[in-house]
Amino acid sequence: MNDSHYCPHTPEEISEMLSVIGVASVEELFAPIPAALRAKTFNLPPGQSEFETFARMQAIAGDNVQGLTNFIGGGFYDHLIPSVIDHLSGRAEFYTAYTPYQPECSQGTLQALFEYQTAICRLTGLDVSNASLYDGATACAEAAMMALRVTGRNRIIVDGCLNPFSRQVLKTYLYNLDVEVIEIAPLDGMLNRAELSRVLDSSIAALLVQNPNFFGCIDDFTALADQIHAAGALVVASVYPISLGILKSPGEMGVDIAVGDGQSLGNPLCFGGPSFGFISARKAYIRNMPGRIVGETVDKSGKRGYVLTLQAREQHIKRQKATSNICSNQGLCALRGLIFLSSVGKQGLADLACLNRDKAEYAKARLAAIPGVTVLQSAPTFNEFTLFLSKPADAVVAGLLKEGIAAGVPLGSYYAGSEQALIVTVTEKRSKKEIDHFAKLLEAALCN
Repeated sequence: MNDSHYCPHTPEEISEMLSVIGVASVEELFAPIPAALRAKTFNLPPGQSEFETFARMQAIAGDNVQGLTNFIGGGFYDHLIPSVIDHLSGRAEFYTAYTPYQPECSQGTLQALFEYQTAICRLTGLDVSNASLYDGATACAEAAMMALRVTGRNRIIVDGCLNPFSRQVLKTYLYNLDVEVIEIAPLDGMLNRAELSRVLDSSIAALLVQNPNFFGCIDDFTALADQIHAAGALVVASVYPISLGILKSPGEMGVDIAVGDGQSLGNPLCFGGPSFGFISARKAYIRNMPGRIVGETVDKSGKRGYVLTLQAREQHIKRQKATSNICSNQGLCALRGLIFLSSVGKQGLADLACLNRDKAEYAKARLAAIPGVTVLQSAPTFNEFTLFLSKPADAVVAGLLKEGIAAGVPLGSYYAGSEQALIVTVTEKRSKKEIDHFAKLLEAALCN
């Protein structure tokens, strides 16, 4: 079986196509790819049956470390998932549903997304929400793009306390655009307000912040929002949705656009995905929102119905008017978020948030008592906090992994000079016994 079996073009046609794009050969076409990264052969094994393939996948999965006690956070969190979420989201009408191009055939999906939007607006205290995005990092980048469109400016300020993954995605989004990103280095794990005042001027489109931030510190941006608005810019805040059970909402702080990752709302960790991103904003900016917005209406008989009120990608409108290339949103994951918020309710979310905070405060005090441990105390925290250790954090984490403890996120890879800093996260799933065991092992690791 030769290559022509797989290629629908003759050698003459291939040669003609190559000449049109100005290259002499297929090899020259792929020249920008380093030789070391090119696949010489896929070296695939012989075909297997479904049963054999499943057994092979199980064997591979068996190599994963099991039974770790998880104190890792940094954007992805080990929360309880009520059983009702798997039950309802697994129903065929939701589980097999695709993007709702034809509203007359998709009323159930559209209603679920409409209710999701309502829940996100109530959670964030803002006016409008879209029907979800891919994840928290891309939601942050989409919000920055919104601010650039709204203000017509081309400079943004990013707090260095914003999640490093979000900052990296943001820079990738803006790489080929005429946009300047001004990043402010953290000061004691907080936004350096003096430096912000120095760089803020009438050319700034937005300030991007996070609450609680990557170090776990809680801030109140109310006065800061007034300062940013006085300069004609917008405030974009990335938020941890569980914390909003007890913290001031973005809307209450004067934030213009709120974003975040919905993994903590009823979605499992699953090695980092899938999840969904949420975005909400003030009504004045609705036509600059990415993706889709589901609206409620009535038909000619006066019966309630749901439609896609806003579809803002190139497939639906003129390319120059499109706000984003996001297409199919993470509808199933967003549905899980809606079921989670609906099942726990307003008071349940507050109780859950308090449980996270209280357990984290116990762990913070317990760990602070260990010789060689200092806790960052520049601001209150929710369920994450930063430790400074007497030894390199990555070595300590590697040692504790062997003892069955995933101790946290070492900061040395993200912030220069922070090699001995560690972010620890305590959710409602962590027991007093687990926290005490962690403290005992950490003390032993630092004393040896």
